[in-house]
Amino acid sequence: MDLMIVLILIIIIIIAIVLVKIYNDLVNLKNRVKNGYSQIDVQLKRRTDLIPNLIETVKGYAAHEKGVFEEVTKARSNIMNATSVKEASEANNQLTGALKSLFAVAENYPELKANENFVQLQNELTETEDKISYSRQFYNDTVLMYNNKCEQFPSNIIANAFNFNEADFFEAASGDREAPKVQF
Repeated sequence: MDLMIVLILIIIIIIAIVLVKIYNDLVNLKNRVKNGYSQIDVQLKRRTDLIPNLIETVKGYAAHEKGVFEEVTKARSNIMNATSVKEASEANNQLTGALKSLFAVAENYPELKANENFVQLQNELTETEDKISYSRQFYNDTVLMYNNKCEQFPSNIIANAFNFNEADFFEAASGDREAPKVQF
């Protein structure tokens, strides 16, 4: 009889240890998702901080391109006011498009392209875009691990019991998925 009680206690302890491990893994992954998103947020903030300087530099050469400046400013504001991954993703895509327009305007001004401030700002933006890309990749990889853990058995039982909800991926704009046309 004592052996049976010891076996039952050992089984209960093993189950408890497994449940605690699964719960802690879910908490760890959830926090990694938050950290991944905050890394994206840091880079988006850096980019939005660079944009006013870039606009002021370009304005001196292309004062009549008011619509492009307003579009960039609006997109920058949308990123700063985003409160969810989906909103930030959409605002990021909007800003990327607006920056493409801004650089297209800059192409029409050879003196601007040679301006040291413009070149430095363009390089900083390129570097920031690379960091944003890396941060999005890290975030999405972490979301994948977290969502898998939330859906796989037996961790899905713990996830549902403790309200661990799936996280949203940081998605590219639909136009970014298409291959660009190259014409000579």
